[in-house]
Amino acid sequence: MSATLRFGEGNLQYDAQGRLRHLLSTEGLRERELLQILDTAESFLSIANRSVKKTPTLRGRTIANLFFENSTRTRSTFELAAKRLSADVLNIAVSTSSASKGESLTDMIDNLMAMQVDGFVIRHPEAGAAHLVARHLGDSALVVNAGDGQHAHPTQALLDVFTIRRLGGPIEDRVVAIVGDVFHSRVARSQIHALSVLGCPEIRVIGPRTLVPEELSALGVHVYHDLQAGLRGVDVICALRLQRERMESHRLPSLDEFHRRFGLTPERLQWAEPGALVLHPGPMNRGVEIASEVADGAQAVILQQVAHGLAVRMAVLAILAGAVGGV
Repeated sequence: MSATLRFGEGNLQYDAQGRLRHLLSTEGLRERELLQILDTAESFLSIANRSVKKTPTLRGRTIANLFFENSTRTRSTFELAAKRLSADVLNIAVSTSSASKGESLTDMIDNLMAMQVDGFVIRHPEAGAAHLVARHLGDSALVVNAGDGQHAHPTQALLDVFTIRRLGGPIEDRVVAIVGDVFHSRVARSQIHALSVLGCPEIRVIGPRTLVPEELSALGVHVYHDLQAGLRGVDVICALRLQRERMESHRLPSLDEFHRRFGLTPERLQWAEPGALVLHPGPMNRGVEIASEVADGAQAVILQQVAHGLAVRMAVLAILAGAVGGV
């Protein structure tokens, strides 16, 4: 499946009028759309403090969640986001659906469209799956990529950027380091594109040579294979999960070896700037890429990321549905 997206002709994220219709990748998004999502998410944060945590924004709309991979945070926050916008939510248990009988993804989508579904949130192990559905549907229904293979996870990147901007200061003043299994990380790819568009002056990736793609240097990313050197002067650390389910055994000698060289511990956290924020997309491998003392420490904003993710996903659904004014 092709997953390359650029703005203009062939960028399925935009409709014929240049409005954002699908969210498939941070690649190809303009700064004004990114800022609109972040600013709209800011306006949705206060809903969590209401006695009735709902807004009528998407009343009468139906959103279907199709998760072909396991998920806790992403699936739950998308479901809750749609419900807080007053949408009807259809959660498809893919393992017990007709997909297990060989039904194609587009046939499943067509059948759900016959039930008047207005939007789809899709997580799939194949890169380009959400892109395929968006091309199939055109402007008939919105599509959000909730993670496709090793390609992209745009809403995770957006909630990370939102967290950095809200708790760490302006993006254009931050030095951000992404640490760990960059090779298999759809989160890292999406973070790099979003941070670059929003003017982050320095993006670093830190990890073993076998887990850092060589082509990142061509994107203006600073590559480090030494944790101490890479963390020096950093304001934000994004620790990545070691994705053992995607990993070929030859890429990593052992979990102990990884932790010894690249695990984020309280002592190593001191190599970064004082008060540097620590993010993690979850789920965490405690004692591998991050020590519990760091994950539960004062500089970690991991649970805030989850709370922000709800507001960001509300913003994405509302904007794509046309319920929030375009830019």
